[in-house]
Amino acid sequence: MLTLDKFEEASKIVSKVTLETKLVYSDFLSERCNNQVYLKPENMQFTGAYKVRGAYYKISTLTEEERKRGLITASAGNHAQGVAYAAKLFGAKATIVMPTTTPLIKVNRTKNYGAEVVLSGDVYDEACAKALELAEKEGLTFIHPFDDLAVATGQGTIAMEIFKELPLVEYILVPIGGGGLATGVSTLAKLLNPKIKVIGVEPAGAACMKESFKQGKVVSLDSINTIADGTAVKTPGENIFPYIKENLDDIITVEDDELITAFLDMVENHKMVVENSGLLTVAALNQLKVKNKRVVSILSGGNMDVITMSSVVQQGLIFRDRIFTVSVLLPDKPGMLAKVSQLIADKQGNVIKLEHNQFVSTNRNAAVELRITMEAFGTEHKESILKALDDDGYKPKVVRTNL
Repeated sequence: MLTLDKFEEASKIVSKVTLETKLVYSDFLSERCNNQVYLKPENMQFTGAYKVRGAYYKISTLTEEERKRGLITASAGNHAQGVAYAAKLFGAKATIVMPTTTPLIKVNRTKNYGAEVVLSGDVYDEACAKALELAEKEGLTFIHPFDDLAVATGQGTIAMEIFKELPLVEYILVPIGGGGLATGVSTLAKLLNPKIKVIGVEPAGAACMKESFKQGKVVSLDSINTIADGTAVKTPGENIFPYIKENLDDIITVEDDELITAFLDMVENHKMVVENSGLLTVAALNQLKVKNKRVVSILSGGNMDVITMSSVVQQGLIFRDRIFTVSVLLPDKPGMLAKVSQLIADKQGNVIKLEHNQFVSTNRNAAVELRITMEAFGTEHKESILKALDDDGYKPKVVRTNL
């Protein structure tokens, strides 16, 4: 049972290995959604995510014999680091099975904590099947990343900290992958204040919990497709589902495009790097139908590799109309390129790439294509540049941007 006594015990134990992640009030997000928004920055934990809480508490409850046999788990990255780090502190050997699609930074950091990493399967569920197979074959102690009440208890210590800092909190938004974090947070939150609203947030491309809620039982998705790799789970936990069903008030789903723009918001306004799964609760703020409430968004992790980060930033700038590409047709005559460039410069556009295609027409004197990729301040500035080009007779056509 997830009891208040167990949560208090877990809070004392995990405090030995967690960093203090004090709430951060967000003027930017508060103004945008007309609520008082606080961020719980678990992306600032030593391992880069909240997962160390559940992993350390779970391992603390094992017998010495269970730890000596060696530990094994499956994870898309954050639980892997949590188990690897906790196992190292307890002097236990850890084997981590991770999907082959796991970002390199998560793989390397897991290895750096001394764990053996096995890459298997394309998604978490396939990696978990491999971990269970190895556990049985080699007699290892399996630590489930979410479908374990002790793990969920450890994760729920986040709610204890939230209430200590903000006793009058009215809404907590929590990311959902398999459901361990949501179980712990929602159960403890309801124990501390039955009137509080706890809302889970899932990626639309991996909304296994929402579908399970809909059907009233745990169901598996046929496939998943999301950039939120930390919450890319096909099947939620069987053991924890009753707790979530009882304590979670609602589930919001978020599209990948919303995560991309949320990443820019966090970097630009809070100077924080938050991974895609951790951004779910930030993106979900726009869907809240309440106003003037005290809302806490849990940022579950910040382990994002630089290649993914670069891609997200570029796509975010494109979505915000701060980078765009136009195609114009010009006579193939000297000075035409300079004339167009000057017009864009006069409107304060910044050209970052040019593509000149002389073969768009059989009559080069009549027309050649010029594709111009440029930076703008936003949608209004972009429209003013397009209008200036159109007024000069270039008939600009916005095309897909390929950086």
